[in-house]
Amino acid sequence: MPVKTSQRGQKNLNRGRVDIVRQTAHRGGKAVTVAKNFTGIGLAEKQELAKKIQKTCGVGGAVKDGCIEIQGDKREEMKRILTEAGFKPVFAGG
Repeated sequence: MPVKTSQRGQKNLNRGRVDIVRQTAHRGGKAVTVAKNFTGIGLAEKQELAKKIQKTCGVGGAVKDGCIEIQGDKREEMKRILTEAGFKPVFAGG
């Protein structure tokens, strides 16, 4: 059987940089983890990723203004899931 050399059917492992930020402003002091600056990814895939992160972390979240918001400080879990999805997550902000 010939060995496949094409990239089709394989996961894209270089999908660009994604910033992960923890925010508390205007949220009553509660922390929210936000992933933003996605490139070349549609709303449906963002919602799918958000659902996977929520399930893994056991918390709520939403997709707002093209960003994935997850309740609580879940930066490490979010980084791991985004890395598995082929993105390059970077912790941004303070």
